[in-house]
Amino acid sequence: MQVTDSVTQDYRAAPQTDYMPRDLFTPEHEAYRQEVRAFVEEHLVPHHADWEAAGVVDRDVWRKAGERRLLYVDVPEQYGGRGLDDYRYNVVLIEELARAGITGVPFPLGTDIVVPYILEYGSEAQKARWLPKIVAGEWVTAIAMSEPHTGSDLAALQTTAKPDGDDYVINGTKYWITNGSIADLIITAVKTNPEMGHFGMSLVGIETDTDGVEVVQVLDKIGYHARDVTELAFHDVRVPQAHRLGDEGEGFIYMMQQLPQERLSIALGSVCACEQALDWAIAWCKEREAFGRPIGTFQHNRFTLAELKTEVQIARVFVDRCVREHTAGRLSAEQAAMAKWWVTELQQKVADRGLQLFGGRGYLQETPMAQLFVAGRVETIYGGTTEIMKEIIGKAMGF
Repeated sequence: MQVTDSVTQDYRAAPQTDYMPRDLFTPEHEAYRQEVRAFVEEHLVPHHADWEAAGVVDRDVWRKAGERRLLYVDVPEQYGGRGLDDYRYNVVLIEELARAGITGVPFPLGTDIVVPYILEYGSEAQKARWLPKIVAGEWVTAIAMSEPHTGSDLAALQTTAKPDGDDYVINGTKYWITNGSIADLIITAVKTNPEMGHFGMSLVGIETDTDGVEVVQVLDKIGYHARDVTELAFHDVRVPQAHRLGDEGEGFIYMMQQLPQERLSIALGSVCACEQALDWAIAWCKEREAFGRPIGTFQHNRFTLAELKTEVQIARVFVDRCVREHTAGRLSAEQAAMAKWWVTELQQKVADRGLQLFGGRGYLQETPMAQLFVAGRVETIYGGTTEIMKEIIGKAMGF
C-alpha cells in the first residue's frame, strides 16, 4: 500500500497541477501567508481529527491566533487589529485553511462575515466594547440569520425584538448557527416591526451570557463535524437597544450589502478544494496500475482529468477576478452569485469524479477524497442555495 499512502496521506502540499500564474498577491500578502501557514501547521493540523471526533473546536485556538494578531487584520489598530483594509489577506487565510484540509475551524466566519457587520454598521461604543475582545481571541463570534422554517427566505424570519424602555425583548429560534455553542457574541437578525416585511428587520448584537439565551441542540451533520452548528432559542432575552447595529429596520438591506463577500468567500474555499481534489486524482492516476499500466493512460480517465483541469482553471481565473473586483469595491451581488453557485457545484463534480477514479479506495473514510466528497456537499446549500443564486442572476437580467 506504499503507493496508495503516498497519494492519500500527503495531501497538505500546495496545488501541484500546472495552472496559469496568478498575480493577485504582493510580497506583503505572501509574508502573511507564511505566518498563517506556520500557525495552521503548529496549532490546527495536529488537533483537527480530535476536534472532528469531539464535534467542536477548542476555543483556545482563537486565543492563540489572537496573540499573533493573525485574524481580523482589517480591524483598525485602535481596536487591536493591523489596520490592513485589503480583502486579499482574508483570501490568504481561506486558502491556507483549505490547503491544510482544515474544514472544521471556521475562522472565515468571523473575518469575512461577522466582524464586517460591526466595522460597517457598528457604533463607536459597540466597536470599543466588542472588537478588542474579538481580535484578541477572547471572544468567539457567530451570526444568526436562518430559522427552522425559513431557510434562504430571510424576509420570513419570525424572531422578534420588542422595545421595552431602553431594551429590546427578544424571542424566537435560530437554526444552522455555526459556533452557536461557544460564541460570546451573536449578530442576530430580528423583526423589530413584523408588519413591515423586509423593512421591519434589524440586526442586534446578543452577548450570550445574557439570561434567556439557550443552546437547544448541536446538530448532527454528515460532514464538517468540528463545526458546532446549533439550534438556538431566545426566551425573553433583554438586550440594550444600544446593541442594535445601524438603524432600526435596515437589517435586510445591511445583509444584502454584506452577502456578496460571504458568497465570494465560499467560492474561494470551493475553488481551493477543487484544486486539491484534482491534484489527488492526477497523482493517483499516475501511480495506480490496472491491467499492467497506470490508470491515467486509459483514454476515458485522461479525458475526465482534462475536463476537470479545464473547468478548475476557469473557476480559479474567474474567482481571482471577483477578488479584484471586490477589493476595488465593484463586485456585484450578481457576480458573487455566479461565483458561488458555479464553483460550489464544480466542487461536487470534481469530488464525485475524483472519488470514482480512486475506486474502492476512495470510498474509505480515511482518504481525503472521501472526506471532501461528504463534507463539501453543504457548499451548494449554505450562504444561499444554488437555486437562490440563479434567482439573483435571473432577476439581474430583468426577469
